[in-house]
Amino acid sequence: MTICPHNPKINSTHLERKAIVYLRQSTENQVKFNTESQHLQYALVDKAKSYGWRKVEVIDTDLGSSASMGSADREGFNQLIASVAKGETGIVLSREISRFSRTDKDWCRLMEVCQIFGTLIGDADQVYDLNELDDQLILGIKGTMSVVEMKVLRMRLIAGAEQKARRGELIRLLPPGYIKDNMGKAVKDPDQRIQNAIHMVFQKFFELWSIRQTFLYFHTKGIELPVNKSVNGSIRIVWQLPTKSFIKDVLVNPFYAGAYVYGRRQTEKMVKNGKVITRIGAILPPEACKVFIRDHHEGYIDWATYERNQKMINNNSLNLEKDESVTVVRAGQGLLSGLIRCGRCGRILHVRYWGKSGTNARYICKGDFDTGGKYCIAFGGSTVDRRFSKEILEAISPFGIQASLNALEDENSSNKAHNKALEKQVSQAEYESMRAFEQYNEVDPRNRLVAHELEKRWNEKLEEVEKLKLNLDEIEQKTQTLSEEERTRIMRLGGNFNLVWENKNCTAETKKKIIRTIVKEVIVNVDDTAELLKFVIHWKGGTHTQFEMEKPRSGVGQKTSIEDLDIIRKMGVRYGDDEIARVLTKLGRKTGKGKRWNEQRVKTIRNRKSIPGQKRTKADPNRLTLQKAAIYCNVSQSTIKKMVSKGVLEKEQIVPWAPWEIKKSDLDSKSIQNIIENLHKTGKLRIIRDDSPVQQLLF
Repeated sequence: MTICPHNPKINSTHLERKAIVYLRQSTENQVKFNTESQHLQYALVDKAKSYGWRKVEVIDTDLGSSASMGSADREGFNQLIASVAKGETGIVLSREISRFSRTDKDWCRLMEVCQIFGTLIGDADQVYDLNELDDQLILGIKGTMSVVEMKVLRMRLIAGAEQKARRGELIRLLPPGYIKDNMGKAVKDPDQRIQNAIHMVFQKFFELWSIRQTFLYFHTKGIELPVNKSVNGSIRIVWQLPTKSFIKDVLVNPFYAGAYVYGRRQTEKMVKNGKVITRIGAILPPEACKVFIRDHHEGYIDWATYERNQKMINNNSLNLEKDESVTVVRAGQGLLSGLIRCGRCGRILHVRYWGKSGTNARYICKGDFDTGGKYCIAFGGSTVDRRFSKEILEAISPFGIQASLNALEDENSSNKAHNKALEKQVSQAEYESMRAFEQYNEVDPRNRLVAHELEKRWNEKLEEVEKLKLNLDEIEQKTQTLSEEERTRIMRLGGNFNLVWENKNCTAETKKKIIRTIVKEVIVNVDDTAELLKFVIHWKGGTHTQFEMEKPRSGVGQKTSIEDLDIIRKMGVRYGDDEIARVLTKLGRKTGKGKRWNEQRVKTIRNRKSIPGQKRTKADPNRLTLQKAAIYCNVSQSTIKKMVSKGVLEKEQIVPWAPWEIKKSDLDSKSIQNIIENLHKTGKLRIIRDDSPVQQLLF
């Protein structure tokens, strides 16, 4: 065995194998800016060659990968371990021991594998042989110091950051609408266009009650908002149509309410599938964060408005304990949805919709129905809504004229806000076009390549200004100014508010908004003896009023409806009792006793009315359901639906929610087979329907 003259620990056995130079830097910023460190690590290739190795492999895939606990797997480190375990490596070199690992687990794993396969470990100072006790001791100390060093540095950085955060001075990235002044404090951006845009987000959310509707408003109107975006390595304000997530970020960020928070997201280490991973938790409420400073800077909204917005956002999501008096208004006809509570058990009454169009509301308190009991309270909604509307009109009619004035003012302010946003956008575009002209004017005309590019940019800016001005002119022309006669009519309607309420143009959504603005809660109880409903209205002003009304009569005790019998008669020819019961339930139908339809009840009615039928659906080889038609043609169900909607394929359906019936002969037709064959070949569904013989001749 030949000994290397440069180092006695290196022998010919080591030199017959390859040398691996392992490179690592913890972050992308280090890779981008700490290039000198990379040069020093790559220089180890020459060091390996000076030791006598001819074959040197460089593993640098872990540049930008952290080696701390909970970080992602390092591809390069795993490749290094695998190469050593194959007995192909004589030495592994790294600039420092900490480059291999920052955790005891990975470091011990590397040392164990290198000792088993006789692989040396080298750094910038010397070469270590793990079969020698002294080298094991030195490497163990260096590895421990590497782990401790990382923990100490991390603790110092975190402690310093938290101390600065307690003073409200740690601001890594300001949200759009804020900048730092000369003293490093957060102040509102002096750009009036940016300020108006941020104010507009909060204003529209206050009007629309929904993040999605606010997002759609800006996209429908084509109004751009300022966002932070990385441009050439630096964060800049860029104007663009907002995303839904950006609208939500603005609304939930307490910074816009003048509050400073630190530690909104908690990180924790957890074991998943045998690996330690770092998990980032959900956003904490401002008061639960590590640092929370109210009135830290000037806000776009006050704290009370922020809290109201958060309550509204939380209640708009799926939450069984939500307060629907502040949720987004939906299109159902039940005016008291989410506001009415059972006076017996205290539960919120649910609203279910019946009828052919599914719009007839019925208020139900489930009671212990889910556990085998019965409903606590249930009554029809339309009569109750009409009676409740009377109470509402008596309360708000005296304020009708003032409401009319406010409506006129809100309409004008909304139009002005839209026009103002576009005017600011025009001013910004005019400034940018002037800057482009100045750059073009200063260039040497002989430098044609540069002059041509600058002239092109100037022309693009001029076109943008012209387009914005045309858009603004169109909006101003569409904006209708109310005449004196129209204003007088609106004021007259304010005096007779009941006419406005009963008008067909006053939608259920509008009525719900009015009710939720003034009503906090409604308590209802039933006097079973007198068949009376007793209501207590809790108004948001703190007062309470009561009224009674006769309980609307339900359908209990009536015979099975003619419509239900007709459905059973039509479907009984081919379908089973279970399928008929499913369709009746989907349609919101009930038996004559007000119970849900099931297989046994359908069978009972068939026998009683002598309606032919069967327990299970009869299979018809010539008629296929939607699912079976898709399987038969080897396509998706959506493809069958599209062919039906385009009119190239016919389907039959006895009643809504009943299964589709598609003739097998229609699927075997030449036109349908051509469409499916083209779909299988190209992956595109191409449907051309030619009903006219003239059109066919033209083709």
